[in-house]
Amino acid sequence: MPGRLAGLAAVLAVLGILPGAAGGAAAQIGGKPIAGGNPTPGTPQPEPPSLADRITLTGCVEVAKAASVADGNTVTDSKFQLTGAERVDRLPPDTGGSSLASSAASRTYRLAVIESQLSPFVGTRVEISGEVLPRPSAAPPAMPPTVRVEFVQKIAKSCT
Repeated sequence: MPGRLAGLAAVLAVLGILPGAAGGAAAQIGGKPIAGGNPTPGTPQPEPPSLADRITLTGCVEVAKAASVADGNTVTDSKFQLTGAERVDRLPPDTGGSSLASSAASRTYRLAVIESQLSPFVGTRVEISGEVLPRPSAAPPAMPPTVRVEFVQKIAKSCT
């Protein structure tokens, strides 16, 4: 009989019904929360996205004419472009208000993304959200703005 009472007390303690026992069990749960740090030591982590530089666009994903990618798992801005781009004003407050985001007005955008993430969308109409990247200082004036893709959703099967 004492074994049955101990088992019942353990069940009641877990359920929080037995007074006093639940406090001891709760004190054992937990641990020290991890504060900051690199989750993969030795690997540089990207800067967090700037919400003020974030925009949303619709358009067609195409392979850029001069595309060449050495590694399909590396972020590149020379493989894909968004053509027929139109700005979508469906953003949360404090998003897209920077001068960089405001000045990025084009019908074509270079897309900085990992090849395998965007390949399935080539030839389709999509909605893309991402951060407008600063223009490189040596870039020709005719070079379209670049968006680091953070979200993509197909909205039509083709670009017609």
